[in-house]
Amino acid sequence: MRLFDYETRRLQDELMTLDIQFESLEHQHETRTLGMWIFLMTELMLFGGLFTAYIAYRYVYPTAFVEASHHLHAPLGTLNTAILITSSLTMALAVHNAQLGKRRWVALFLVLTIVLGSAFLGIKGIEYTQHYWERLAPGISFEYSGSQAHAVQLFFLLYFAMTGLHAIHLTIGIVIVAVVLLLSLLGRVSPMYWTPVELTGLYWHFVDVIWVFLFPLLYLIR
Repeated sequence: MRLFDYETRRLQDELMTLDIQFESLEHQHETRTLGMWIFLMTELMLFGGLFTAYIAYRYVYPTAFVEASHHLHAPLGTLNTAILITSSLTMALAVHNAQLGKRRWVALFLVLTIVLGSAFLGIKGIEYTQHYWERLAPGISFEYSGSQAHAVQLFFLLYFAMTGLHAIHLTIGIVIVAVVLLLSLLGRVSPMYWTPVELTGLYWHFVDVIWVFLFPLLYLIR
């Protein structure tokens, strides 16, 4: 009787989570995972263009980029790096517990991921505010008395472009994690269907990896 009830529930869960265009949950999972990887590759090309431009200009203006980098707050950047690495851990734990069907733990780790991501954005906002008051924001508010003011402004233009784009992606990630949290609380995530948590994890790890490259490129120039 218990086996019959289990099979009935399993079939009901499969029908609720399986879209009509797929043959099985495995087919659906593989297709969506492939789609996410393709999307991440396009995002990598987007950031890759900015990385290439930064490296090229750093080669042309090495002294000015070192000088400009000294105006960044390395301790805050280090703290943010630790926060994002920790958020990758909580996201991975959420995926693991989703596979095991531990809904409460999934919710807990997703909430922690949201909190850590929000903390990162808060600290980044503090940094941006400091740059603005120090007149280092590129544009009409930029003032620099050094001999290589033009190259320093170019550094900060690339800095704001890369870190700003990263912050936008992180904000989107927080919204997606919140949606997955809601799905989990509504019982839409189970050991049979945890694809939303896994795909969200892939996106979150991608955003974290981008920062791992941004941090030494921007903050650790010597």
